[in-house]
Amino acid sequence: MPRLRVRSVAVDVTGDLLTRVPDETDPRDVVTWLRDGDGMVGWGRAAVVTSRGPARFERAEKWWDALRSTASVEDEVRLPGSGLVAFGSFAFAPESCDKSVLVVPRVLIGRRDGLAWVTHVAVDEEPWPTEHASELLARTNPLLDQLDPVVENVGSVSAAAWPEVISRAIARINAGEVDKVVLARDAQIQHRHGDVVRIAPVLERLAGRYAATWTFSVDGLLGATPEMLVRLQGGRARSRVLAGTIRRAGSGDHPAPASGRDLPAGNAADPEHPVDPRLRLMTSEKDLEEHAYAVRSVTEALAPHCSDLHVPEAPYVLELPDVYHLASDITGTMVSGATSLRLAAALHPSAAVCGTPTSAAALIISELEGMDRGRYAGPVGWLDGSGDGDWGIALRCGELSPDRRSLRIFAGGGIVAASDPAAELAETEVKLTAMRHALGLIPEGPGGTPPKPR
Repeated sequence: MPRLRVRSVAVDVTGDLLTRVPDETDPRDVVTWLRDGDGMVGWGRAAVVTSRGPARFERAEKWWDALRSTASVEDEVRLPGSGLVAFGSFAFAPESCDKSVLVVPRVLIGRRDGLAWVTHVAVDEEPWPTEHASELLARTNPLLDQLDPVVENVGSVSAAAWPEVISRAIARINAGEVDKVVLARDAQIQHRHGDVVRIAPVLERLAGRYAATWTFSVDGLLGATPEMLVRLQGGRARSRVLAGTIRRAGSGDHPAPASGRDLPAGNAADPEHPVDPRLRLMTSEKDLEEHAYAVRSVTEALAPHCSDLHVPEAPYVLELPDVYHLASDITGTMVSGATSLRLAAALHPSAAVCGTPTSAAALIISELEGMDRGRYAGPVGWLDGSGDGDWGIALRCGELSPDRRSLRIFAGGGIVAASDPAAELAETEVKLTAMRHALGLIPEGPGGTPPKPR
């Protein structure tokens, strides 16, 4: 177990944090957690642990407890994300061949509420870096706007075969095996010339287009998730549940209101569907049923850890560039003393990414999807020395291959008895838009046009 020496100093950082990531950095060594221009960007590895199997969360937390107990920390900033911080991403399923990881970066640049900092981490008795914070911040990545040439290939199950997979899931639901199951598919992205895929430009496009989501990168898993599995800060826990989706009609949509009330009845942007898509979403029995399952699973998981849980009576509509989601924010006061990582483990997998009942839905997923999800739909985020932190669900994402020359991108959707197989295929195509756009597979534009299903 290494002994870490950590130093966080206040700095003045303007502009894009991602511009400071050196282009020569191994893409697996880049860590990111950004939203609306603030957050953290880091690189290098001061300490790392990997784990697999049913005890992957417990092993990672045990390692973290031992690491932070011996660390020497100088933190003049004292904000969430300063001092000792680890970034993690965990496999969706305990039987996954993919490893889960918790990593402490060598260098971290953070910004929150107008205040910024740089953290350096040294291992054992090695000297502090000779590069001062001002020199580090003056450096910019000149290749940040240059995307790699990539091509998309068919994933584990082709788009043409996906409706049949959905039909088989609906049959299992109608047979009474489950109430809901979440199924996902992947697509393979290859570097056209066999080179290493650079992730900094992909992250830059995700952070720009999906600023209201959390842009993340941990050990080669990168994406922009709209779903906060759990945030723990100052004794308060918060979880954002997303379940129920409808495609945006186009760039002419009105801005989404803060709640589902008083929605406009017309939708001039889509003459084939004159009812505003947000109103259709808020009145869709299928989507409301799917959302209710997800809210119930999160509430039951948080209940042993929190008092005064606040669960909204009805969801609101969350607007993203390509889709609308039904969303509910659940909050409570911590009473169990659990870390944010332990809460994430307790919440995973929620009905939003697995189904109801959980064990039966997980079995159907393993039987029907035809792939190992890896870390897709697993917890991804960070925690600090106090145990506070943010953990999202790894959605709208891709995972680099071991040789870093390709990646898999993923999308899924919740299936209930009222689901329509063709509509579920269309939903996955829309959800793949985020990564396709970030990789340059969809041209610039207000909404982009997803490729036709293959």
